[in-house]
Amino acid sequence: MPAPPPLHLAVALDGAGWHPAAWRAPESQAASLFTAGYWIDLVREAERGLLDLVTFEDAFVLQSTQFHSHDDRTDLVRGRLDAVLLAARVAPHTRHIGLAPSTVITHSEPFAVASAIATLDHITSGRAGWRAQGAGRNHEAGHFGRREIPPLSVADLEAPEVLALMKDVFDEAAEFVEAARRLWDSVEDDAEIRTVPAGRWSDPGGGGTHLDRRHIDRNRTHPVDLEGSHWRVRGPATVPRPPQGQPVVVGLAHVTIPYRLAARAYDVVFVTPHEVEHIRPIIDEIRFEQDAAGRGDQTLHIFGDLIVFLDADGARAADRKARLDDLAGTPLVSDARVFAGTAGELADLLLAWRDAGLTGFRLRPGVAAADVEGISRLLVPELRRRGAFRPAYEADTLRGLLGLPHPANRFVTA
Repeated sequence: MPAPPPLHLAVALDGAGWHPAAWRAPESQAASLFTAGYWIDLVREAERGLLDLVTFEDAFVLQSTQFHSHDDRTDLVRGRLDAVLLAARVAPHTRHIGLAPSTVITHSEPFAVASAIATLDHITSGRAGWRAQGAGRNHEAGHFGRREIPPLSVADLEAPEVLALMKDVFDEAAEFVEAARRLWDSVEDDAEIRTVPAGRWSDPGGGGTHLDRRHIDRNRTHPVDLEGSHWRVRGPATVPRPPQGQPVVVGLAHVTIPYRLAARAYDVVFVTPHEVEHIRPIIDEIRFEQDAAGRGDQTLHIFGDLIVFLDADGARAADRKARLDDLAGTPLVSDARVFAGTAGELADLLLAWRDAGLTGFRLRPGVAAADVEGISRLLVPELRRRGAFRPAYEADTLRGLLGLPHPANRFVTA
């Protein structure tokens, strides 16, 4: 029987970490949260561990303990840096790891977002990902004034009107991702002509300089002409086709409607089982939706999300979490499973979940400054000892790291 393929690993970065009181931990570097150096150090540490990618969280509202409104607490981190700009700032300080910023697409324009992610792919030489994120919160919509979203509570989540709103948000997200993908294909790989004498200084490699006018072969650009519920895109793009052809699209999903979006639009979906027996039903549902969307022959990675507190001593990891729980006034409860222990214990869990069908994991560090290092310096060596993780980077692009093929341009194949 062949050995299972090595795991894929990602890290989700958000402020001081995924515990609400993480900024109060002695090791948190809370004073540096809004500096470039803080983020560069975290991503370089993840790259030291040979991870596939990092994701950067973002939102159009301040952090809150209430889903549909602000709260009055003063003991939580408030505010984030723009994720796309942050990824672009970090990019020159990394060489291999994928960078996947989040954008809230419900209140954005496909042309602008597609251009930004294509630009990130160019400046990283093919390491861009994109977390496409829908939003259904009324105080978020209030920043833009384009639509009304009624205030809702967690207790309403199964109500018919809430399910209808969720379906609209995620259907729009699928349209948005499709618009971005069409824009990335709208300028063919060889559409730029760079050898016509007349307009731009360049060095052809022979030691001299000559004038070179860079222009576009209009026969190799294509209109998009796609209309969504709240936008219309004509195209073609103004940014040349990304080096990866299509940057890697990722997203988080918990229930059927987001699973359907993942099956229609994503390359990697992050899911949140809490026990191993939850995994197979989630995978089966996503694969069913993938077949229904006509994508059954395409690779769609399913990663498990976990919040992690890691230490060489499991009791110390549990104590770190407990101290933060005390500071927050309540134990940490999350959509994802919360783990506190040793790298060996976490490796046991990850490999058991892999055997249940997951192809990788996105780990959310409880305290970023401590637990990203725990992932790279404790967990990764442990997985490597078990033959479950790569010994070196084996590809130059994020698609290559994830085993995704370079996609054909839909307009050329058409």
